[in-house]
Amino acid sequence: MQYLLSVIHDRPTLATPAEEAAIDVFNDKLIAEGYWVFAGGLGEPGTATVVDNRGDEPIVTDGPFVESKEFLIGFWVVEATDLDVALALATEGSKACHRKVEVRPFL
Repeated sequence: MQYLLSVIHDRPTLATPAEEAAIDVFNDKLIAEGYWVFAGGLGEPGTATVVDNRGDEPIVTDGPFVESKEFLIGFWVVEATDLDVALALATEGSKACHRKVEVRPFL
């Protein structure tokens, strides 16, 4: 089963060089142990654009969907046998990036 591990950012600055190095080590482990599907970092909320085409005309708005102190800064998609394995990986990822990580299964 695949899981989304979302990295939640709540600081005024991005990752430190030490955190970036720890994330690289964690990524290498995910690849080596066969958990890696895909991962990526995201731009800060100010780089977001929201498109709403539910009405007669599309509405395009600059900025994030939600204004919040916390925001999604990156993610891993992993292949894990069950939720317990995904939670263990998220625990390691949280330690590596020094941020909270939310775990959600793909449907």
